[in-house]
Amino acid sequence: MGGCIGRSVFPWSTNVERAAYGVNGPSHYSDRVTSSAADDRTTTRRTGPAGQRFGFLGPEGTFTHQALVKIGHGGEATPYPDVLTTIDAVVEGQVEAALVPIENSIEGGVSATLDHLAAAEGLMITAEVTLPVEFVLCARHPVPLEQVSEVVTHPVADAQVRGWLAQHLPGVAVRHAGSTAGAAAAIAADTEPGRVAVCAAVAAQLHGLAVLHDGIADNRGAETRFVVVRRHDTAVPEPTGADKTTLVLYQRDDRSGALLEILDQFASRGINLTRIESRPTKTALGNYCFSVDAEGHLLDERMGEALTGLHRICKRVRFLGSYPRADRRPNEVAEHNANADFAEARDWLQRLRDNA
Repeated sequence: MGGCIGRSVFPWSTNVERAAYGVNGPSHYSDRVTSSAADDRTTTRRTGPAGQRFGFLGPEGTFTHQALVKIGHGGEATPYPDVLTTIDAVVEGQVEAALVPIENSIEGGVSATLDHLAAAEGLMITAEVTLPVEFVLCARHPVPLEQVSEVVTHPVADAQVRGWLAQHLPGVAVRHAGSTAGAAAAIAADTEPGRVAVCAAVAAQLHGLAVLHDGIADNRGAETRFVVVRRHDTAVPEPTGADKTTLVLYQRDDRSGALLEILDQFASRGINLTRIESRPTKTALGNYCFSVDAEGHLLDERMGEALTGLHRICKRVRFLGSYPRADRRPNEVAEHNANADFAEARDWLQRLRDNA
């Protein structure tokens, strides 16, 4: 991964999982990124919500750091070098909450986050935030494109600017780093003028780099979704009418129609799924669970009935939280699926039983 004669190509989940688990290539840039992220853990920054200790996937200058700043200011925030240690910091009580990436509009779900949230006990998602994914090409000093000899970036960023690089820097080697912020830090410390980084604008600014080109992403509408993770003893946020619920569903057995039966629990109650993907349970080949985001809140009647049905047919249901949608768009409630409709139906059934 990250050899200087070409680029390593993996799907999003593999890229992020390799970075999240600390699996970097032989590049010396990756070594710098890992050590700088670890060093950052010795300090805290006042970039989290007031009075709370926040952990985030570091180092500083990453998109996760930008998303944390977007949430608010006032508390202490500590960067961690990978997704696992960021989430485990919540489990172990080092921080009250953590911010981690969970989904990208181009590459899909972040497997390291999805898998660790499913496996770790006692965690709950309480909020989400989305952030546009915008990249810049930067260098220690201004340099003409024809003098660029090497591009340093994270493999996910590489995948999202590949078209621009092929058009403007054809044949230039791409070296992979553990994060885009780490790539920026490496270039800032490098004395060779021909090396450049692809990173977020905040990382270029943080390290005093010259921006050669901005807006270089192949897809200008790309977004990454981040979630705030807390311990399960945190109160579930109140319903707003614009909510999302995250679940992990484990089948009782692998049989024809099992997934359809799960989906029917949502469809029959007018609940829209905004994301569903299968993830290996890591117990045996062919054993999978389903990670699901559904419109609605735990306290909604339709969601409550769906959860009851899922509990009945699934081997296990992991409730990972109900929280406000980042876009605040009200959930659409299908006809005859409002809270009042379920209450009326329940009262009707009770009258029948009372008269039986």
